[in-house]
Amino acid sequence: MAEHAATSPTRIWSMRAVYFGIALGILLLELLPLQTQPRGFAGPDMILLLTFTFALRRPEFVPPGVVALVMVLADLLLQRPPGLMAGLTVLASEALRNRSEGVRTLPFTVEWLTAALGILAVLAGYRVVLAIFVIPQAPILLSLSQLVATVIAYPLMVLGSAILFGIRRVTPGEVDTLGHRI
Repeated sequence: MAEHAATSPTRIWSMRAVYFGIALGILLLELLPLQTQPRGFAGPDMILLLTFTFALRRPEFVPPGVVALVMVLADLLLQRPPGLMAGLTVLASEALRNRSEGVRTLPFTVEWLTAALGILAVLAGYRVVLAIFVIPQAPILLSLSQLVATVIAYPLMVLGSAILFGIRRVTPGEVDTLGHRI
């Protein structure tokens, strides 16, 4: 019965709302003027981490439409080219969603590497598209520090989401409320 409760429609929709709420909270924190001097390094992209954690662990909680909505909102509020990061993130999260079933039974390091490759693809793709259209962008060292920080922070995001929200990997053979395998 616990398996049914974990994937009930109410749980799915409430976790989608949690994802959206956390993303809005992260955006609010990113918009706060906490520092007046520019930093020499960039912290992790927390919304990307949150999205990939959910996509690999519980893909039913982050449908493409919700991910697109969150990322377009982030693009607009963070003054990035509208839709670019959103499109790349939706593509990467869908690729991770398709691989989530194969990663379920493998060690965490494989999941971490899979997420790292997704993070690399999104951040590198973003820089390449900006370069193609000759749009000014952050220095390469700043982008590399964000990449490294985001990859290193993935296990912390997984741990935090597991402790705070019960986001865990789908177990082999787990079924939803209708008896369909997840």
